[in-house]
Amino acid sequence: MAKAQAAWEVARSLLRDPAIGLVLLDELNIALKLHYLDVDTVIADLRARPPMQHVVITGRGAPPALIEAADTVTDMTPVKHAFQQGIKAQRGVEM
Repeated sequence: MAKAQAAWEVARSLLRDPAIGLVLLDELNIALKLHYLDVDTVIADLRARPPMQHVVITGRGAPPALIEAADTVTDMTPVKHAFQQGIKAQRGVEM
């Protein structure tokens, strides 16, 4: 939980920077799902970001409150994945 909080502090600083046009928060939904971060705090920080700064959040199990707050929500379904063929997660790609 401490690492998630520390990572969110980094994300928060990016979300406050008007020079940054796109922030990618990979697998944030997992931290929210496991309650490592408070969803209301995350949503408040997202709402306070600079105008026209785009944010992409990934991960399964997005909380309903985050879905409600989002402009666009996509549900991706894997058609084919290397894991199904016995290829394990690779450092720098999935880890």
